Amino acid sequence: MTTFAAIDFETANYRSNSACAVGVVVVSHGRVVQRFYELIRPPSNWFVFTHIHGLTWRDVRNAPAFGDIWPQIAKEMGQVEFLAAHNASFDQGVMLACCAENALPPPAPPFICTVRLSRKQWNIHPTKLPDVCRQLQIPLHHHHAASDAEACAQIVLTALNQGWRPG
Repeated sequence: MTTFAAIDFETANYRSNSACAVGVVVVSHGRVVQRFYELIRPPSNWFVFTHIHGLTWRDVRNAPAFGDIWPQIAKEMGQVEFLAAHNASFDQGVMLACCAENALPPPAPPFICTVRLSRKQWNIHPTKLPDVCRQLQIPLHHHHAASDAEACAQIVLTALNQGWRPG
């Protein structure tokens, strides 16, 4: 059975390296085996997206930096077949920018985009995360990295249970 990790980042501003929260859900053999959520202190105190995720510099100023938490997350992700994210190009871009900023190698597994999966598997339109979750009856507290990662994992699990296979 498939082993994968769903990941979601929240960013402080328009810069891809400004991750301020990460949620990761690892799934193996159809079951969630690990959940990880961490606030991240971005390289700058410039916050533009507080109105989206509710996080401020005050919330994260004492949090660990990306470089402090990523090695453990990457170790867990090294064991998975693929990574999943809703609008994967965004989360992959954040991951790559933060890894580059910290001179860390990104994980090797390929990304699966649950936006594309939702269109292909269920012909869902629009494909914003709240719309897909509503259609599939998946609980969601949108723009909280842990909840978004959990929802993404559940989207992939639902597709797998209906016969979808990656690749």
